[in-house]
Amino acid sequence: MDGNGRWAKQRGLPRQEGHRRGLEALRRTVRNAGELGVRVLTLYSFSTENWRRPQTEVSFLLGLLRRFVENDLAELHESGVKVRIIGGRDDLAPDLRMLIERAEILTRGNDGMTLVVAFNYGSRDEIARAARRMAEAAVAGRLKPEAITEALLDDWLDTADLPDPELVIRTSGETRISNFLLWQAAYAEFVFTPVLWPDFDKAALEEALAEFRRRERRFGGLGEAEDRNVGAA
Repeated sequence: MDGNGRWAKQRGLPRQEGHRRGLEALRRTVRNAGELGVRVLTLYSFSTENWRRPQTEVSFLLGLLRRFVENDLAELHESGVKVRIIGGRDDLAPDLRMLIERAEILTRGNDGMTLVVAFNYGSRDEIARAARRMAEAAVAGRLKPEAITEALLDDWLDTADLPDPELVIRTSGETRISNFLLWQAAYAEFVFTPVLWPDFDKAALEEALAEFRRRERRFGGLGEAEDRNVGAA
């Protein structure tokens, strides 16, 4: 969800206003995704690198997260949305951890769309944490090194029991993935849109989904056309 700062700068507004409008876009996208039949929506809300931003901006962003949970959680719950939070928790302030746990516990039994919020998340950090826990289990004799496979590593990641993403959308015209779901997005389709996040609306989401449907997903194999030609006399 990129482009809040640039959106504000283009309009001569403070960055905080861009983040406020970004929160509105987040709410809009959750609603639109549900209406369009998306079963799992993952939003990169705050990265492990975002702590390096000025303290005033970090505090403001954390305040928006608290506001989203406090003001929107009841509505999400009533709509049957299940909330999952991925990212490191050990170093978070106790009130933030309680907020996260409250959202997950309240919506745990819901069977509608799953909303995954990546908070204090970095994919390299996620993989390192998983590797560290696996190493600890191996040292303790609970895990044999030869038993480690791709499928097993999946089970130690923050996204265990969630499907891998089929589509990753990056807003604001940037064409990088910025430490987001590096393992899980190995075969995802990517759409890079010039739309700044506060302007991301249902039309922009529908356009990204339409682009996804036009893609031919090969997963390392041959496409349909190439496959038809194999063995032709």
